[in-house]
Amino acid sequence: MSEALTIQHESNGSGGRYFAGLGDGFEAEMTYRIRADGARVIDHTGVPRPFEGKGYALQLVKRAIADARRDDFKIVPLCPYVEAQFRRHSEWEDLRAR
Repeated sequence: MSEALTIQHESNGSGGRYFAGLGDGFEAEMTYRIRADGARVIDHTGVPRPFEGKGYALQLVKRAIADARRDDFKIVPLCPYVEAQFRRHSEWEDLRAR
């Protein structure tokens, strides 16, 4: 894994995103929308090709997991990458929204 990212979070009330600058104008991003029950539906995770395979997407997911534990919300892993990470990390299963 490459260096730890400085991850920022923006929310607009109905959704938001986690993102981090990667240099040279590149950005890793994970977006979500908020369901009526407060669960975050993570619908997209993206890392530019030159930065793929360095663990940046996983860092975004782990930040959302930490926020879910701290702020008491559930996650719907709609994005295939996030779903795959939920399958790999059984310790996150309590955060999966039904």
